[in-house]
Amino acid sequence: MEQILNTVIKAERFSLIDDFLGYNQVWVRNKDKFKIAFTTKWGTFNFQRMPFGLSNTNATFQRAMDHAFGELMNKSLLVYLDDITIFSHDKNLHV
Repeated sequence: MEQILNTVIKAERFSLIDDFLGYNQVWVRNKDKFKIAFTTKWGTFNFQRMPFGLSNTNATFQRAMDHAFGELMNKSLLVYLDDITIFSHDKNLHV
C-alpha cells in the first residue's frame, strides 16, 4: 500500500476501478481443470474459469493484470488484487 501511495502522491487526478468479477475472467488451462474439479450427486464438474477462493487466485490474477497492462504499469496505472488505480499528472490527459 505504501508503494501505491508513493506512486500516486504527485498525481493531479486519479480514478479507482473495482474489478470485483475480474477473477472470473481468467480461463483455466484444460490440463489444469482436474485440479479444481468438484463432485455433486449429479457428477463431477470442472470450472472453465478461475473461481474465487483458490489458494493462488490473488497471485495468478495479479500476474495476468501485470501481463495485460505491461508498459502502463506504474506509469499511469496500478493494479493491486482486484483494484485498478488510474492516475495522471495532467487533468486534461486523464480522460
